[in-house]
Amino acid sequence: MGFVIALVLALALTPLVKRFALKVGAMDKPNARKVHTRIMPRLGGLAIYLAFIGSFFLILPFIPDGLLNAYDRNLIRAMLTGGTIIVLTGALDDRFELSAKVKLLLQLVAACVVVFGFGVKIDLLNIPFGQSMQEISGWISIPLTIFWIVGVTNAINLIDGLDGLAAGVSGIAITTILIMAFFLGFEPIILMSTLLLGGILGFLVFNFHPAKIFMGDSGSLFLGFMLATLSMIGFKQVTVVSLITPLLIIGVPIADTFFAIVRRWINKRPIFAPDKGHLHHCLRELGFSHRKTVLIIYGVAAFFGLAAIVQSIFVQSHAANWVTFVVISFLVFFMQIGAELIGIVDKSKRPLLNLLARMRPEQQRGK
Repeated sequence: MGFVIALVLALALTPLVKRFALKVGAMDKPNARKVHTRIMPRLGGLAIYLAFIGSFFLILPFIPDGLLNAYDRNLIRAMLTGGTIIVLTGALDDRFELSAKVKLLLQLVAACVVVFGFGVKIDLLNIPFGQSMQEISGWISIPLTIFWIVGVTNAINLIDGLDGLAAGVSGIAITTILIMAFFLGFEPIILMSTLLLGGILGFLVFNFHPAKIFMGDSGSLFLGFMLATLSMIGFKQVTVVSLITPLLIIGVPIADTFFAIVRRWINKRPIFAPDKGHLHHCLRELGFSHRKTVLIIYGVAAFFGLAAIVQSIFVQSHAANWVTFVVISFLVFFMQIGAELIGIVDKSKRPLLNLLARMRPEQQRGK
């Protein structure tokens, strides 16, 4: 019921938000770094947020007594409060184009509200090939939690470069979290993921290529924040899930952010300086159409999601550490191969491909 309500609300609210964006002048203008060639309204994230929070309060009276305990309700309040701060930050940036420092400061405020205001933080870690579950002290858990929230929030923002890309990748990640939470029986995460997925899919009707509205920073920052909190609080209390799982769930934005940092470091450019070297830019340069590029990245995101589910299932067995090691090794190997093929770091340097070429027999190399 919550999913349907969120979906309908997003379908109804997105055209209204588009009119509001046009009225207040929240517009995205094309430039040398952007793909689109005409002025587009943004603020679309506001529709996702309103559909999400509206559906929550509409179904709240129907939630059975005892389904959510005091701890669960505290988690939900933390997500709603921090998410509201983030969406307001993004909305202000969509209209007034805030500086990077101001946006980072407000993201830190939202993260600190979650950590200090509601006491939500990473306090247990399952380290592969270590003891099953280790408690970490506050001086490590607090900065680690804040770093995770701010980092993932910005990772989604970085991939928001094509119609429907950030919304679709976020939707796939949310679906992964929903499936895992269902098997683990974690009701608050099932509830919040379902509502958020409904809002995303309703908005995606207007955002997929050719888009009628962009989500803007109000959407990418909000979805990033929700993914950060859902992936963190959804599994940190469950001793059978490894630390690797949340990283796999958001593998596409994490990988794209990592390669962007490496690329800018190699080229001696500021880490936060924007460029046209992201995954979607590279695929477009290879000749893929707008839609095909987005669908390819959807497929990569779904692959990461499947890997997260497989890893979380086998992590309960005695071979958990070896399964984690194999999954990560497999993904890192193919990520490096893919990065070199599309030139996401450096189009002239292909160390792994060159090594594989040298390992081939001479007869095959001569063909």
